[in-house]
Amino acid sequence: MATADGLSSGLKNRHVTMISIAGVIGAGLFVGSGTAINEAGPGVLLAYAFAGLLVVLVMRMLGEMAAANPDTGSFSTYADRAIGPWAGFTVGWLYWWFWVLVIPVEATAAAAILEGWTGTPQWVWALAVTLVLTVTNLFSVANYGEFEFWFALLKVIAIVAFIVVGVLAVFGVFGTEHSGVAHLWDTGGFTPNGLGSVVAAVLVTMFSFMGTEIVTIAAAESENPVEKIGKATRSVIWRIGLFYLASILLVVAIVPWNDPGLAKNGSYQTALEALGIPGAKVIVDIVVLVAVASCLNSALYTASRMIYSLGRRRQAPAAVMRTTSQGVPRVAVLASTVVGFLAVIANYLFPEDVFGVLLATSGAVALLVYLVIAISQLRLRAKLARSGTEMPVRMWLYPYLTWAVVIVIPVMLVYMATQDEQQLNIGATAAIAVVVVAGGVLLTSRQSSQDSANRP
Repeated sequence: MATADGLSSGLKNRHVTMISIAGVIGAGLFVGSGTAINEAGPGVLLAYAFAGLLVVLVMRMLGEMAAANPDTGSFSTYADRAIGPWAGFTVGWLYWWFWVLVIPVEATAAAAILEGWTGTPQWVWALAVTLVLTVTNLFSVANYGEFEFWFALLKVIAIVAFIVVGVLAVFGVFGTEHSGVAHLWDTGGFTPNGLGSVVAAVLVTMFSFMGTEIVTIAAAESENPVEKIGKATRSVIWRIGLFYLASILLVVAIVPWNDPGLAKNGSYQTALEALGIPGAKVIVDIVVLVAVASCLNSALYTASRMIYSLGRRRQAPAAVMRTTSQGVPRVAVLASTVVGFLAVIANYLFPEDVFGVLLATSGAVALLVYLVIAISQLRLRAKLARSGTEMPVRMWLYPYLTWAVVIVIPVMLVYMATQDEQQLNIGATAAIAVVVVAGGVLLTSRQSSQDSANRP
């Protein structure tokens, strides 16, 4: 069966459910969170809570629009309708660029683990992993859904198992040394490096949540997208609370925030090693490998669907709209993969600072996407209300919470611009955004002129 936009509706209920459950789980939780803890101390919980709240609000806004009108272009399509074609063009291409650059990052992370196990050079594994997951995305959306179902299930099992072990540790099962939650304040207090470090940690934790919105893209290729989107947006609160806040709380309760192992080995491995769990490194390596494979799989899927949607709106080459007999946009998948492959190769052939600059161009894309979602919801809500369109999902306390998000995100961007370690991200993202906006305005103007000339 095909969807309204010509894609397959091959994603099953269990696929979309598990994609929605594990959409916020990446390697950043298992590894990157250790750096955030080292920077902010136990106060990192405030950073995760704030970032999580922002994501919950954004997902509610996106859920309102997506449930009323499911579309594989998701927020890019809604920006097109609410703000203008140039806005849909801009956020769509920036989002595509973000996920294309995720491909080499995740491929390299997977390759580093596999190289440690086998001794085979990283570049071989990076290309092999990317190739395998590309093939799975080429033949059927059900392949993506099936792979993601098992990847997500393994991640969920790993986190739940860690939480169980952590709770047992807090209650003294692993000895009195790690029992209780005294580490939340006994090493310099709850915010040992000041509130400024907590604010800085928000910027780090924010990008851990990127990917939550994928379910609104994937749901468009399921048989009952409205129901799936509604469930996903309603469950995002407990998902963030359980997977992020609960697990990070247990890490900082078990391990002092200034333990050097947190930044070096990651939060989960350091906590498990502190408890004397045998094979902690191997266990975490396997979980991280699954997490990065999942993220890479989703990056290929998401990038291809976004550029496909751009093609349908005449904002990308028409070739990307070609689909197979199974409803897979094969050209869109290959186009995204080719750029990803080139980035993987560039990561090894060129100096690290060259690839670092490329990566920095997507550093603030998440915040820009969230800002566009909020502005789009402000405008579309009024249109939906006037047209009498049914809204299965509604934003809470509209328009006040939406306006709060619209105000907070620019403040965060300005704060990023004042931080030395974030200035490259802001500058590079701003530069590429200006180029893309200019391209969108020119394309929109040209299409308007052509459409006017073609009218009788």
